[in-house]
Amino acid sequence: MALIRILIAVCAAAMAAAPQTQPEALRTLEYARPQSGALLLDLYLPPSGGPFPLIVWIHGGAFRAGNKGGIWYKPILNQTRRGYAVASIDYRLSGTAQFPALVQDAKAAIRWLRASAAQFHLNTDRIVVAGESAGGYQAAMLGTTGGVTELEGALGSPKDSSRVQGVIDFFGPTDFLAMDDGASSCKTPMVHRTADSPESLLLGCNLDACPEKVKAANPITYVSRDDPPFLILHGTADCLVPHSQSQRLYDALRAAGDKADLHLLPGVGHADQRFMTSETEKWVSDFVDSVLR
Repeated sequence: MALIRILIAVCAAAMAAAPQTQPEALRTLEYARPQSGALLLDLYLPPSGGPFPLIVWIHGGAFRAGNKGGIWYKPILNQTRRGYAVASIDYRLSGTAQFPALVQDAKAAIRWLRASAAQFHLNTDRIVVAGESAGGYQAAMLGTTGGVTELEGALGSPKDSSRVQGVIDFFGPTDFLAMDDGASSCKTPMVHRTADSPESLLLGCNLDACPEKVKAANPITYVSRDDPPFLILHGTADCLVPHSQSQRLYDALRAAGDKADLHLLPGVGHADQRFMTSETEKWVSDFVDSVLR
């Protein structure tokens, strides 16, 4: 019995001395307040140290659903174990406000986080933004529209920059008018050139009736030589957002002379669990390190 008590005491002491791996969670922080109500984010900080480099996560949901607590941020949240802070943001959905509100919200979040860097022990000289599906689209927009005045908005901290220094885009759309192309291998591909498609609802018009709005909402429209590095991941069996959407973005970035990597995952569909593997996490980790360290 004495030996058992000694072993229990030793184990308890070892557990107490072990470093804590759970991040500190600061939830429902208000970063802006448009007329529709408060916009919130959650901030996760590594257990110790700082100031922490920052990754900002943007959720998907066809522009009309989802929230900052969805499951897709969890692989990114693992980066807190590697010394990075992670912010997961909400934004106005298409049922509340149409384009460009969601892009302006994401930019406001970036500016607010920069303005709050000292309070939360953040290093915001370099920020990586990441997202999936509609969130991947917004991440791409942030990457290519740095300094585009009409997309900045007045929310957040206007005196701070909304530029990001790296983009991770999980299967986000780009050219809405081309989304019905490239999904011919799907038995039941989603049709986007309809009045009730997620993209039409986001823009407030049938895509064929407003090509100028479609162009303004396309991250490829703004690609330039000074865009940050991109990591793009897409499945070749995606029947909601064809992988040709990511190929178009990748080709445009490379043609402009920007650094971009595209990983096409054979046979993988939209929001597939196979995006949450050790291999994809290594791609993410290597990319984040290359930008933030």
